[in-house]
Amino acid sequence: MPNKALALEGGSLRCLFSAGVTDVMLEEGIGFDGVFGVSAGALTGVNFVSGQKGRTAQINLTFVNDPRYMGMRSLIRNRSIFNFDFLFGEISDTIFPLDREAFQGSPCQFTAVAVNCLTGKAEYFEKSAVPDIYAAVRASASLPLLAPMVEVGRAPYLDGGLDVSIPYRRPLDEGYGKVVVVTTREHGYQKGPVSRPAARAYARFYRKYPELVRSILNVPRHYNREMDELDRLEAQGKVFVIRPPEPVEVRRTEKDLGKLQALYDQGAAVCRRALPQLRAYLEG
Repeated sequence: MPNKALALEGGSLRCLFSAGVTDVMLEEGIGFDGVFGVSAGALTGVNFVSGQKGRTAQINLTFVNDPRYMGMRSLIRNRSIFNFDFLFGEISDTIFPLDREAFQGSPCQFTAVAVNCLTGKAEYFEKSAVPDIYAAVRASASLPLLAPMVEVGRAPYLDGGLDVSIPYRRPLDEGYGKVVVVTTREHGYQKGPVSRPAARAYARFYRKYPELVRSILNVPRHYNREMDELDRLEAQGKVFVIRPPEPVEVRRTEKDLGKLQALYDQGAAVCRRALPQLRAYLEG
């Protein structure tokens, strides 16, 4: 029976906090039997499973102001604010190579969460069970309106956070005894409702996908419910949560390198401070 799982929230460039946390875990030899990632959390999780300390931060800090990687040029040319062709192509092949062999060969089970645009529901893609886990990771990180749908199998998918923002429930349901959760928002954070103009834009753009629109409009409700449930599970000792100690001022498409570096450093510092309690939880 699997024992230890790591669950990673998304948040686009707020993943620099998770990158700091997971890099300290790699330094300290803290491993898991399963890693579950949503959106940018899935991208971070790939680098954790491949054992490539620093890769998440290195890519984002190097390329965040490069129009080949992120920005309006990519949105116009590729219909995606983040250029995943560049990320999974030139970056992962030659510039900062992804150790695909280490990732695929790791005994750690990796799961990416993406939302089926036809049903509006999250689906879970395990690296050992799908032909192309990287397509599922790409789908998991594809933001509505800011990225095209990604076909995985024969269905279109988008950002897993549209239905499951913090993927702690799946490892609990699968029988993991210890679940470490890394969020990219501070304790007590609550999402406000989707604005009327945004709701109209989603309804118009995705008029052929009514269940997807319904999920998008329900994101604040299910996110706030997840945050509340995490508090209960943490109080019961069922999960161990690592979160930012204060409100995160980094935007999803932040370009300020100082802010991004500071968020990474904060994640690393928070994890180091938590190491005694983390080890006690995992070994208890």
